[in-house]
Amino acid sequence: MGVSTSEPDQGIAVVTADYPPVNALPVQGWYDLADAVRAAGRDPAVRCVVLAATGRGFNAGVDIKELQRDTTTGGHEALLGANRGCAAAFSAVYECEVPVVAAVHGFCLGGGIGLVGNADVIVAGDDATFGLPELDRGALGAATHLARLVPQHLLRSLYYTSRTVTAAELQAHGSVWQVVPRAELPAAAREVAREIARKDGFLLRLAKAALNGIDPVDVRRSYRFEQGFTFEANLSGVADRVRDTFGAPGATPTKEG
Repeated sequence: MGVSTSEPDQGIAVVTADYPPVNALPVQGWYDLADAVRAAGRDPAVRCVVLAATGRGFNAGVDIKELQRDTTTGGHEALLGANRGCAAAFSAVYECEVPVVAAVHGFCLGGGIGLVGNADVIVAGDDATFGLPELDRGALGAATHLARLVPQHLLRSLYYTSRTVTAAELQAHGSVWQVVPRAELPAAAREVAREIARKDGFLLRLAKAALNGIDPVDVRRSYRFEQGFTFEANLSGVADRVRDTFGAPGATPTKEG
């Protein structure tokens, strides 16, 4: 369990998250993921990073139960840690010195949107779904990253309703590069990574820096702005009231665990 890095092909590093049962990452998990992505990007032998996950889904966001345990003591350490950890992981993907290919299967929710929204290329299994159930979890955030995947009005509709979209729907919007049968996902992601890794490593690093430099939105600043409202929701008590319904009979089904 945790984050691991492998190098199955020359010039490619695969960073894999494994947090059973649903890849809802604890605070330390976000920092570990950030460290692994940054380390891979700094390696001069690496020209492309593949971000993957094991188990039932790519990412189910933060570990809600960790937040719930923290609030029973009246503290905010877990919330602050999750905010900072998510920001660190999202930034690591965005600032990775080489392109990042996200290999997405199953559910990609909450913090998972932050990761793939900051990736350079998304390859998805045909079972993949994407969404921000934040309003059902007593939180806000990652609209910054969903806005990189869908048009503005669809973003708002998805955010307010907590609905999900399929990989095929995102491909139609141009944000998912390729949709493949679930069993073929690892090979398909590595094939795209190999195509990228055949380029000159120095030029790839320049290209990544150049593309980040012309982005119309500063994703780091806009996401931190969103997180301020998450903390406000916690201070007001509304976040706890919503989170207390987590897993309750009749509550909205969740992928987080």
